[in-house]
Order: sequence, then structure tokens, then C-alpha cells
Amino acid sequence: MNNSLSFSHINKLAVPALIAGISEPILSITDTAIVGNIDVNATESLAAVGIVGTFISMLIWVLGQTRSAISSIVSQYLGANKVEHIKNLPAQAIFIITSLSILIILTTYPFSNSIFKLYNASGIILDYTSEYYKIRVFGFPFTLFSIAVFGTFRGLQNTYYPMIIAIVGAILNIVLDVLLVFGIEGYIPAMNIKGAAWASLISQFTMALLSAYFLLKKTDIPLRLHFPFNKEIKRFIIMILNLFVRTLALNATLYFATRFATGYGTAYIAAYTIGINLWFFAAFFIDGYASAGNILSGKFFGAKDYKSLMHLSNTLIKYGVIVGILLALIGAIGYYPLGRLFSKDPEVLNLFYSTFYIILFMQPLCAIAFIFDGMFKGLGMMKYLRNVLLFSTFVVFIPILFLLDSLGYKLNAIFIAMTFWIIARGLPLIVFFRKTFSSNNNN
Repeated sequence: MNNSLSFSHINKLAVPALIAGISEPILSITDTAIVGNIDVNATESLAAVGIVGTFISMLIWVLGQTRSAISSIVSQYLGANKVEHIKNLPAQAIFIITSLSILIILTTYPFSNSIFKLYNASGIILDYTSEYYKIRVFGFPFTLFSIAVFGTFRGLQNTYYPMIIAIVGAILNIVLDVLLVFGIEGYIPAMNIKGAAWASLISQFTMALLSAYFLLKKTDIPLRLHFPFNKEIKRFIIMILNLFVRTLALNATLYFATRFATGYGTAYIAAYTIGINLWFFAAFFIDGYASAGNILSGKFFGAKDYKSLMHLSNTLIKYGVIVGILLALIGAIGYYPLGRLFSKDPEVLNLFYSTFYIILFMQPLCAIAFIFDGMFKGLGMMKYLRNVLLFSTFVVFIPILFLLDSLGYKLNAIFIAMTFWIIARGLPLIVFFRKTFSSNNNN
């Protein structure tokens, strides 16, 4: 068997990618846990963090697809032993994506109240969402810069340095959250929800600086922008556009979920915020193995090693399901303590406990969907990923959500619809992958 498919080699890629991948949800979870325990308007602040977190995630996922596109192209050129042909591509991709992020800041900052009214936010929750967003949004270009650098490292089969950067960012965010949200009497005033936003912004800036440092010191990839554009920039942009449409569909799911939860009332959106952040954490945890699939599938595809590609899919399904089951078991063991970690409000906790079991049930299904999602990104098959997510969102998730909502299921409607959404994402990818590559298995 190809040594790249050994348990140790896959985990050498997957474990650091897993740790790096959970940095973003850790930022949100830390904000959620800290803000949910402040002394003033904790439930309203928690709701605001949840709404803004959903919107920020949408922006990051829309433009953060740079990582997958860069990783796919770099890994394929690595497999073909032609990396020198795309050395100037990462800097050009970073330039394009950070320019777009600045444009988004300029177009969303003045209209933050109008944006969050679309999420059914009003009153004090609307005030808090705008307050929190107007600080956190400035971390957007730094986050996208780091994501693009992470994609370059992944394409080079290196997940170690992104892990180091992510660990530093997560630890710094936790420390700053405690210091800035609660304050230190006589030294630092308690900033409440603003403190959580500043903690995230400073952490994102620090991660961007570290990303630039490691890329320049540990690789031959330059950050200086050179023209003309690399010949692969066209394929990069097409990948980004397909992933852009795909991510809009993904965020339509999150938008409707958040909008419905907010419409049910403050306690509902607070409980939903806890549940969806734990779901994000598990999703990014599983994404470690999806990242290994992304990295290795691109390399095998570039080398036209289809036999190893099939072995990779079988191996990663096994690992992913095991990880998904373990996550579900850990969640089941910590079922009640996890809720109390985020809120002390009895109504919020009761609502969370009545839906958390659905999130746990989803985990093995999520593992399969996310792993194949990562592999298709490594193969550069973004168009198929786009079509699958359009189908799962608009044909599966939204109709089921509206149906179950009409029957009075409320939060259960959201998470049951998400379960079917995950199944509709994973199953077509498995079928298409096996149909496409099984005939080449002996090549």
C-alpha cells in the first residue's frame, strides 16, 4: 500500500489540521461561553454573539474558499512535481481575496442594523449585534489572509505550521476574552460584549502576522505580488466562483435556521447559539480528516494514482465514522455540563437539552459528508460540490424546515432539517466518486 495511506501518515496530516481547523469555532465558542456568563443582559448578549457569529461565518465561508482552491492547485502540482510553476499564485490569490474583504467591510459596516434586522434582531439584541459586529468585522481581512496561507501549506502537504498558528490564536483569544469581557478591577474596565469582539480581532491580527512569518521562513513561496497573473489564476477564479455559489447555498441554510430560531424568542436563539456552536466545533474537528482527504486526493489526482485515491476514500470513511461516534459519545457523557458551561438561564438550558441529542446523532453522518466534501475540493471538482449543496439546501433543508415549523417543532424543526441536509450532501458525493474512479482503480 502507498505509504501516504498509512495510519501514521494520515494522522500526521489530519491531527494538526484538526487542531488548526477548530481555531475558528473556538473563537466563537469562547465568546459564547464568556458572554453567556456576564452579569448584565447575558441572554441578550449571547443571542447577539450567535447572530453575528452566523453572519461572520457566512462571510468567511464565502471568501475563505480560497484555502480549498489554493490547496487543490498546489497539491496537484506537487503530485506532478511541478510546484515551481505556481509559486506566484498564492500571493496573487491573497491580493484578490483581501481586496474583496475590504470592499465587504466598506459595504456592510454602515448598514449593520439593517443587515441584522433581516435576522429578526430588534431592541437591545439589535444594539448589541451592531456593537459587536462593528469591531469584529475588521478582523475579516486578517482571517482571510491566514486562511489563504493555510491553503498553501496544505497543498505542500504541511499542516504543522497552521496548527501552531491556530493554537497561538486560540489561546490568545481565550486569555483576552477573560481580561477584556470581565476586566480586572483597578486596571482594565469590564467591556462586556465589546471586549469579546476586541479579543477576536486582536487574535486574528496576530494569526495573520504568524502566517506571513512561517510562509516566508519555511517555504519558497513569496508574498510579494508579481504580474502577469499565473496561468492557473483562471482555474482558481472558476473554483472560487463555484464555491461562492455553493457557500451562498450553505449560508442560506444557516440564515433560515438562525432567522427561525430568532423568531421563536430570545431564549430560543440563545439555545440555538449554544447548539450550533457545538455543531460547528464538531464539524471543524471532523474537518481534520476531511483536510487529509483534501491534501492527499489532490496529490494522488495530480500523479494520476487512482488506485491510491480509492484506498484513501475507504480509509477516511472508516476513520471519520469512528471520530463521529466518539464525538457523539463525548457529547452524550457531557450532555448537561456542556449546557451549564454556556448559560445559567433555566429556559435556555431546557430548550438546549431538548435538541442537543439531534446534533449528537448527526455526527457520524457529518463525518462522511465532510470527508468526501474535502476530497472533492482536493480533486478540484467544485462544480459538482456546488450542485449537491444547491440541491440539499433548496430541495431538502428548506422544505423540511418549513414543514416541521408549521407542525410546531420549533428548534427541533431546525436540527431535524439539518440532519436530512447532511444526508443529502454526503450520499451523492459517495455515489459519484465511486462511479468516477472505480473504473480507474487498476491504473
